[in-house]
Amino acid sequence: MRVLFAGTPAVAVPSLDALVKAGFDVVAVLTRPDAPLGRKRILTPSPVAARAAELGIDVIRAAKVDADTTSRIAECAPDVAAIVAYGGIVPPAALGVPIHGWINLHFSLLPAWRGAAPVQRSIIAGDDITGAATFQLEEGLDTGPVFGTLTETVRPDDTAGDLLDRLSVSGAVLLSQTLSAIDAGHAVAQPQAGEVSLAPKLTLDDGRLDWTQPALAINRRARGVTPEPGAWTTLEGQRVKLEPVLPRPDVKDLAPGTIRVEAKSVLVGTGSHAVELGRIQPAGKKMMSPADWARGLAAPERVVFE
Repeated sequence: MRVLFAGTPAVAVPSLDALVKAGFDVVAVLTRPDAPLGRKRILTPSPVAARAAELGIDVIRAAKVDADTTSRIAECAPDVAAIVAYGGIVPPAALGVPIHGWINLHFSLLPAWRGAAPVQRSIIAGDDITGAATFQLEEGLDTGPVFGTLTETVRPDDTAGDLLDRLSVSGAVLLSQTLSAIDAGHAVAQPQAGEVSLAPKLTLDDGRLDWTQPALAINRRARGVTPEPGAWTTLEGQRVKLEPVLPRPDVKDLAPGTIRVEAKSVLVGTGSHAVELGRIQPAGKKMMSPADWARGLAAPERVVFE
């Protein structure tokens, strides 16, 4: 089969590699335009674009699938389009171009967590099990019939980045298997069934920790927003970025947001018991250990996160 592959971030690269390794004719890659990265804001190809260049595959860069982009896709004459975290909506005109339509690899067990941030929302919600699904893309938001699924246990210390890394590898196998079944003519997609939940894109505000919440909820939120947009709080009006925190149920005498510096750790009170800070990045400084950060405090016993 002639395959158009659509994807942008690093988590989509394993799927591109899997399709090439499986022998599919990947005729082109659709990805978002080069973006400015780093302090010098240097225009940089997306991870998928960079990998496609290494593989010698033509790249279509487009911020959205408009009429011109649809025309360029049609010129490639794909039998099917495989899409993994492209980052844009595929309109009806483009959906009808490939004979077999568009097959989406989504990192949740649909209909749970439809939307842009399924893994992040799953961790924040405290799910024990998540997974990935391949489904037929249609006009609705992740509503199409499902071809196949896989499950993945959410580990107690998983960040969104950790979980996405694992799902990107296992999901690549699932996507390749789905396209092989479609090519062989025996793929069967089943309508989605079960409780629907939504996973809208995370904003900076989603990363703010509310110290009045229970420690477990704070732990889940911090893990769910790592690495992006990142967990944060404020100290004297300045934003402070935090890596995931560790629950400390043995410490219950700290008021929410109150900090205690111990010999080998820095604790913060919550709505239940304390949490132990991971690395911390004060405004205008680099990420550092909590011990190094605490040494720079003039009066640590009076420091309170807001």
